[in-house]
Amino acid sequence: MKREKLEKRKKVVLSLLLHPQYKPMRAKEIAMIFELPKGRRKELYPVLDALVEEGKIVTDRRGRYEAAERAKSKKKEKDKKNAYIEGIFVGHPKGFGFVEIEGQEDVYISEEDTKQAVHQDRVRIRLKEKASGGRRMQGEVVKILEHTLTEVVGTFEKSKKYGFVIPDNLKFSKDIFIPQENTNGARHGDKVVVQLVHYGSKKKSPEGKITEILGNIREPGVDILAVVKSHGIPTEFPPKVQKQAWRIPDHVLGGDYAGRLDLRSWTIVTIDGEDAKDLDDGVSLTWDEEGYHLGVHIADVTNYVQEGSALDVEAQKRGTSVYLADRVIPMLPPRLSNGICSLNQGQERLALSCLMDLDKNGKVIHHRIAETVIQVKERMNYSDVRDILAGDSPELLERYEELVPMFQKMEKLSGLIRKERKRRGAVDFDFPESKILLSRSGRPIDIVPHETNTATRLIEDFMLLANETVAKEFCCRELPFVYRTHDRPDSEKMEVLLTLLRSQKIPVQKAHAEVTPGEVQKIMKYIQGSPKEAQISRMILRSMKQAQYTTQCSGHFGLAAEYYCHFTSPIRRYPDLQIHRIIKEHLRGRLSQERQQHYRRILDEVARQSSVTERRAEEAEREVEKMKKAEYMSYHIGEIYQGVISGVTGWGFYVELPNTVEGLVHVNSLRRDYFVYDSQKQELVGELTKKTYALGDRVTVRVADADCVMKTVDFVVQSDRDDEDESTKERDRI
Repeated sequence: MKREKLEKRKKVVLSLLLHPQYKPMRAKEIAMIFELPKGRRKELYPVLDALVEEGKIVTDRRGRYEAAERAKSKKKEKDKKNAYIEGIFVGHPKGFGFVEIEGQEDVYISEEDTKQAVHQDRVRIRLKEKASGGRRMQGEVVKILEHTLTEVVGTFEKSKKYGFVIPDNLKFSKDIFIPQENTNGARHGDKVVVQLVHYGSKKKSPEGKITEILGNIREPGVDILAVVKSHGIPTEFPPKVQKQAWRIPDHVLGGDYAGRLDLRSWTIVTIDGEDAKDLDDGVSLTWDEEGYHLGVHIADVTNYVQEGSALDVEAQKRGTSVYLADRVIPMLPPRLSNGICSLNQGQERLALSCLMDLDKNGKVIHHRIAETVIQVKERMNYSDVRDILAGDSPELLERYEELVPMFQKMEKLSGLIRKERKRRGAVDFDFPESKILLSRSGRPIDIVPHETNTATRLIEDFMLLANETVAKEFCCRELPFVYRTHDRPDSEKMEVLLTLLRSQKIPVQKAHAEVTPGEVQKIMKYIQGSPKEAQISRMILRSMKQAQYTTQCSGHFGLAAEYYCHFTSPIRRYPDLQIHRIIKEHLRGRLSQERQQHYRRILDEVARQSSVTERRAEEAEREVEKMKKAEYMSYHIGEIYQGVISGVTGWGFYVELPNTVEGLVHVNSLRRDYFVYDSQKQELVGELTKKTYALGDRVTVRVADADCVMKTVDFVVQSDRDDEDESTKERDRI
């Protein structure tokens, strides 16, 4: 664009943004005001970019543009109003806490300023000065607006005339008094659910009554059930939901075939884990001289779960299936999730298929979304497909002789898709994962690596591609939809991280004010194969924002994708189920203005609820994993392991073992020296010996302790322990 034309257009755009009646808008909305047709909207982007670079306009996190001076003025007004702010209090075992405020950094609340608020209370706070070091805002609670936590799970400790419940959730830092008449027959050591009747004061403990006894802590599965209950995850389906599920037939009815594309003759396979039962995605692939024809076929759950039905209401309430060490808590009743909705081998099933034509470089050149009927030819697992592609099993090669060429082409196409994704800057986090094996009594007997192989990668690549393809179509159609978005990282957090990486001698390039996915990818590539890879990868991930569900198509930073949604798992994720309804109404020509308005009314809440339940499931899964790892290590006290330092703090350093168990070496356990913490270099340095413990260092440790309640593991450095043992022997000789 010529300089003169650009300057002229900048003035016109800026005058619009300074108009008194202008409200923050996205680029496409501004283009509509200027009556720019779709084909010419791209002419607006360099104008907006230039104004942003000059600091004359700014964008908010939703991608809306506003004049910088007006945004600054509004911020000042907001800051005045925010002298008192409302948020959710998050407790800490030591008595202090934080208040979570939407769209802002958490505010620290010291113990004396909590006003006896308990975990999850909705509170009003007054902001104080920044905390020491200027790192975080401090505040004080001025009013408790609402006690949102009504039930607590914990261990009952019985006395003669009363009892106490010790909460499992350490963020609820007070024991709960239980009068004799409210013990409900609980015995000492039982895991129980307590309904809070009084939240306590400075001089009085919270009081409650026991409403449910989960069982003794030593009984198999009670520990995990307690975690499930403490997170409020429903475990039983209401009778109305169960009745509705049993009324659904276990086979495709004749009338369901009408209007569907018949793909029963296609070679479609599912590729999942060996023990998976809810199979919601199948794949097919053919090829010719022009390229590849990839089909991603997803179970049509909406055919059986009608909007507003008891099944639908319960599914939205649950939001997602939860996968724990010894159980799966499904979003839908097993009759659906493992039955008519699951793409079981040899069974005719209804599907929503994304049929994509790709060129020889793996780029989608054409696609079609269609309602289909399919029949899966083979139920494959990741291990067998991996062995087939590696050529390691003559038996499997013979058994699946007809499918081998398709698997080989899938592997090639997967590589092309992945190469294209990396080219645009997608960040690929490949952390070591593990699976905890339990005995029948629920005791952890082993922790084995969870392998990522060619088969898991090709399915991931195909699903990601389908998700992007579907999201792009509906974003471009400007129809109401639910997207999976991942915002750019917070610039301040990233600056702290980049400073740390530079101190670790890792080259960091940052050309713009905000870091790009491509720049993060270069860092990941540089550390690949180094001892610090897993640890630095996690630090990078923690510096990023959390992905969430939104109704705005604002892109996915981690995938470097302009368009992204969750389309491929409607059996276990509610957002996928919801967008399937929209897609089907569009395909059938029923997405009228009235229906679009209906979806615009409900989708913000669907996205919010889905994000909340996803986080709830992740927290429960993470808590169970930490608990079972701690229990496993409790059977190995005194044993010696080789590990890698995964984190360094002022109170010690964390060591990760090859089986992914992480434990803490307390700084007080380090012998014969005083260690100083260098936060910039992420290391502890001995003042006398100059011995250093730094991120990525290999160390030999001995298991000193493991606490299943606190879900922690403590190590001591083996050499230091040996020194202590030798000193003891010397004293004994003297």
